[in-house]
Amino acid sequence: MFEPRPKEPAYAFVPAADAPAVNRYGKSIETVPQGHELRGQSLNINGDSSISDNPNRYKQHGFYFNADNCIACHACEAACSEKNDLPAHIAFRSVGYVEGGSYPAYQRMNISMACNHCDDPVCLKGCPTLAYTKYAEYGAVLQDPDICFGCGYCTWVCPYNAPQLDTAAGHVSKCNMCVDRLEAGLKPACVSACLAGALDFGIIETTPDNRDQLETQIPGFPTPQITHPNIRFQQTRSLPREMKRTDSMPLRYERDGQQQGDAYKPRVDESGAGRSWNLNKLSTREDPLVIFTLISQAVIGAFITLFTGPLLGFKTLSMSAHPIATPLLLFGLIGVQTLALVLSTMHLGRPHRFYRAFNNLRYSPVSREVAGIAVFYNFLGAYTLLSGLPMLFEWLPVWLTGGLIQLCGWGAVLSGITALYFMHSIYRIKARPFWNHWQVLTSFYGSMLALGPLVTVLAYIAAQALQGQPWASATNGFAWVIFSGLAVEAIGLVYHARDLQRNGAEGMASHYEQCTKFGMTYLFRNTGIAVSMALLALIGLMNPGGATGLFLWVAAAVAISVTGLIGRALFYALVIPTTMPGGFFWRNKGFEEHARETGLAGMPQVGVLPGCH
Repeated sequence: MFEPRPKEPAYAFVPAADAPAVNRYGKSIETVPQGHELRGQSLNINGDSSISDNPNRYKQHGFYFNADNCIACHACEAACSEKNDLPAHIAFRSVGYVEGGSYPAYQRMNISMACNHCDDPVCLKGCPTLAYTKYAEYGAVLQDPDICFGCGYCTWVCPYNAPQLDTAAGHVSKCNMCVDRLEAGLKPACVSACLAGALDFGIIETTPDNRDQLETQIPGFPTPQITHPNIRFQQTRSLPREMKRTDSMPLRYERDGQQQGDAYKPRVDESGAGRSWNLNKLSTREDPLVIFTLISQAVIGAFITLFTGPLLGFKTLSMSAHPIATPLLLFGLIGVQTLALVLSTMHLGRPHRFYRAFNNLRYSPVSREVAGIAVFYNFLGAYTLLSGLPMLFEWLPVWLTGGLIQLCGWGAVLSGITALYFMHSIYRIKARPFWNHWQVLTSFYGSMLALGPLVTVLAYIAAQALQGQPWASATNGFAWVIFSGLAVEAIGLVYHARDLQRNGAEGMASHYEQCTKFGMTYLFRNTGIAVSMALLALIGLMNPGGATGLFLWVAAAVAISVTGLIGRALFYALVIPTTMPGGFFWRNKGFEEHARETGLAGMPQVGVLPGCH
């Protein structure tokens, strides 16, 4: 148990206060009712089994931030880092700022932010390993790094950048509300260290001393409707109508009306550079996911083509037509999918804990995607063995073998389609508006329809050619299937761009970077889709064979593959989350890139790791 210092000053203790029954979102401030079994349990902090006698132990607590008082001294950051023994590249609490006006009426507003221990913690629901728990004690949302396997999904879904992925240690950690201090009646370390009285702490919806406001928003703070965070603000000083971020995100905040009390809304800061390529910036930490998603969609699409093709009249794709090529292709699909699974697993901070991905099937889309891909993979493997190596199962009755082949085939088809739906659900994140659009679904299923049949067609062109048989009539019919996949993706992209511009905020900022920072790359991708569709239309209408047909198929394959890879890389590189404004070191993506390019990242005190996991 944490021991208060001798003669601890009164301001360091959490004050007793009368709280309302519910907060402004209708959530009970009493975390568990009287007599509940969760009451009276020890938190076992540092192995201490004692229980605090704090009468407010089972009430939701939260932070209070007074922007009028914050002087950006970073004492809260330092106190938090010292108490939690954090490395330079991790900070549970950080201070950022927005600024506006012009000399001599220049204004700056500082913001100190950590975990807000929300009523509806999306990190808890999203975590596949169940590393998060919302405790009855103080309403704290705690995370166990020893359970975490370092996927980083909680860092995606949190609107406040509270969970911190330590790529060096291979796990996530975050603010724990200093529950050890709370058990002793003390405020969190960051609050006790605040020099200017900007930070305070107590039972939520109670007004601390020397405060008047209990606002839920402040310029630069994401909408509280996503998670119902337990933080309240005060900001009474007059601010300019427009406030800008000082990090590299193209965002500013503009007051809706003329009155000081009116809310600030995020807008796009269009003061950036012109259209360029920036191909080197397409590479991100999520590169393994680029490969994993594309391969998975291609493999699922290829198997569906192989399995349903003969049922739809394409007898050339049947096992009897190609008793060697078909099993080879099936085993090839298993091999490629295995590689994709290895890449996605090695992307984890702690790959040896991959099995924990199944722990949260009830809530986490990551768990559901992993389960869906695992079911598809096993059905695919069973189908391949039963149909491709029938000599291994000659001891089984023919009717049973045939039934198992059909069962595994349809199982792989249905589980593959379902797995892609779960895969798309991972990216429907309110904290990342660029992803939170149905276009993700059209992109993933469009890739399945385009890449899968394309792989099958190329394999069977080679098989037919090796046997000296014509291939055009057997494969060119799939040109329209691939065309439809690209059309589905293109329609989604058109509506995506339109909706991003309509909705504004961070989503529109991502689209702005798409049209400027990556403008030439974006144009190249869109042109590539159009060229691919034109080539496929030629194949479908002309039904060419020989060298001409082969040239058109190879050209289409190259165009589809290159544009698909670029498009998926853009998908990860462009996303701008609804995080708080940053100004320093690793909180500023521009500085992070600069540090890695110039070698500053080699200095540990800079707080930027030299490379990404």
